[in-house]
Amino acid sequence: MQLKWLEDFITLAKERSFTRAAELRHVTHPAFGRRIRALEAWAGTPLVAQGSGPVRLTPAGEAFLETAEQLTRNLTESRAELQTIAGRHARSVTLATGRTLARTVVADWLMRVRTLLLDGELHILTDSLEETVKALQHGDADFAVLFHHPALVVPLDARQYSHATIASDKLVALSQALTSGEPRHAFNLNAPTPYVAYARSLALGRLVEDHLAHHPAAPKLQRLMECDSPDAHHEYVLKGLGMSWLPWSLAHADVKAGRLARAGDKRMDIRFDVRVYRPKRKLSALAESMWGELAKP
Repeated sequence: MQLKWLEDFITLAKERSFTRAAELRHVTHPAFGRRIRALEAWAGTPLVAQGSGPVRLTPAGEAFLETAEQLTRNLTESRAELQTIAGRHARSVTLATGRTLARTVVADWLMRVRTLLLDGELHILTDSLEETVKALQHGDADFAVLFHHPALVVPLDARQYSHATIASDKLVALSQALTSGEPRHAFNLNAPTPYVAYARSLALGRLVEDHLAHHPAAPKLQRLMECDSPDAHHEYVLKGLGMSWLPWSLAHADVKAGRLARAGDKRMDIRFDVRVYRPKRKLSALAESMWGELAKP
């Protein structure tokens, strides 16, 4: 029996969809199905009920789910504790986050803890929201810095993880500014506005998608391209290729300098918080010192 089979089963139980679970586990649908069947063969009984519609667990599957969650939790904690005992992380800290947050909120926080780094080393990992959460869950990171918004699901159990809100930001609909100060691409009731979209794999993409789906005054947009790099979005908007929703922390200097202008009014802003998460178990002395700085109001 392999740990990844348990993680697959837990994901399937939460998502109730083989397709979505396979996507989150970054494997093909057939490969995911084979791994679930291998787990059932090991268990000696079906864990997933047959039939169409949302996935249902058998009574044995429901009973096994709690065991699977406890096993993965215990193994993750044991691995982290062993690494601490061995001293591998005694003077190093790993922080997982997204690329945009690494450049903005995390960069600002580093200025507050730079004296602590004289006695250790900080490793910063950047990836998608799902992979960042996974790094924390698997003990590969001491902290995770994540966007917080009702449209985003962060599957971190409050019984096992603590969090603190360390910043607030907003996504602002911006366009290249003309010499007059007006936006090159403004929202227009009569014609679609050229739009540079985020990939849905990005948390920012999901925020914009949710905003457009639920805002009563959502503008008409002509989707020109999709990109998974917020830095590239910033550059494309500066070059006048289209408008996009950019983090204010990333773009406010260009607005102040007259290089960017709002494509719409403030009703189009998307506000969100930034949270730092940590496991509730005791971390290394350096990590605990950094948490004290991270969690300061």
